[in-house]
Amino acid sequence: MNGNIIIRNAKVVTPTGKTAVKGKDMNNLTIISDATVKVTEGIITYVGNDPCSNAAGYETLDAQGKVLLPGFVDSHTHLIFGGFRPEEFMWRMKGDSYMSIMERGGGIWNTVCATRQASKEYLKEKARHFIRIMSRMGVTTVEGKSGYGLDHDTEIKQLEILNELNSESDRLVDISTTYLGAHALPREFEGRPDEYIDYIINEMLTEVKDRKLAENCDIFCEKGVFTVEQSRKLLSAAKAMGFGVKIHADEIVSFGGAELAGELKALSADHLLHASDEGIKAMADNGTVATLLPLTAFSLKEPYARARQMIDSGCAVALATDLNPGSCCSGSIPLTFALASIYMGMTVEEAITAMTLNGAAAIDKADRIGSIETGKKGDLVLLEFDTHHALPYYVGMNSVRLTIKDGNILDNKI
Repeated sequence: MNGNIIIRNAKVVTPTGKTAVKGKDMNNLTIISDATVKVTEGIITYVGNDPCSNAAGYETLDAQGKVLLPGFVDSHTHLIFGGFRPEEFMWRMKGDSYMSIMERGGGIWNTVCATRQASKEYLKEKARHFIRIMSRMGVTTVEGKSGYGLDHDTEIKQLEILNELNSESDRLVDISTTYLGAHALPREFEGRPDEYIDYIINEMLTEVKDRKLAENCDIFCEKGVFTVEQSRKLLSAAKAMGFGVKIHADEIVSFGGAELAGELKALSADHLLHASDEGIKAMADNGTVATLLPLTAFSLKEPYARARQMIDSGCAVALATDLNPGSCCSGSIPLTFALASIYMGMTVEEAITAMTLNGAAAIDKADRIGSIETGKKGDLVLLEFDTHHALPYYVGMNSVRLTIKDGNILDNKI
């Protein structure tokens, strides 16, 4: 696996640039028929119509006219967790709300207990299983959050696992790590949310930063969880320490999370099912990526985020799966594309930009991944089809023929 490959006779379909694409420009994809893409030691060194006949030292691949896309970037997942919660899914099907399930001892705390009890080896192998599935669906970079420990040892354990997986030489995806210690209020701090925020700032963030365990910091800013003021305090401190900041915003009710994300110029605000018009404008004006999670809305039977209005208002929109054991036990890229197009009013071109370059921007990596351009990583997806319109059309079915990571064709069978 030397990362040297020449792909010929491909139909390249890609956004371009090193920053998030906003508004109507999300429709602007570069399409090159009969294209050749050359990857040298894992980095794209040529994109164009030259057949690159000198292939000594390179693996060669005939794409047979099929679509070649940038590798997908799943920029919001909760990859490390213990246990599953199918009984809560059935409660929701009977009409129980997400918040009422939390109040009766389910929700995040259910998984916190299972994750605290789980061994590191169990959690790591479980994550590998999900990573293999992701890779088969074309994901080459994934964001993984902590947040199912809510105590020192388990939060650190989750972050250590993410970093260990990311350092493996035979990894199938790159992992961007996010510390989400403020995912919920732990029972040890019941009734004392301000003290818990101070604990995170004064103790956890320093260790996470010193040990380089996470690139980003996130918080669940929501009614009944953490307030806008608490979220501002934590994220401001994290930003001052050099973390990229992200925020779970306006998922359950309109709460001001999107406005705060714009105020802080956060990398992304995520969920946004109930983002206000003012919040949408704040994100558009301040370069915050609106990361939308249609699988979660689908699973919760909630209205979808207003993707069409966000794009028309000049936002950069990303799509991600929100793989987690509670509100969305799915990492399905095919279904994400279908829901975005069928129910959220996004064009196929916008959805591709959202799942590639804008997903990369949501984790501050758009200068390295997210498009098929020279100087970027050789992370590519070859489809079974000669048109990118197949992505939502092939509803819920995997249209990926091959995933190429760092210039290497992956054997990513589950």
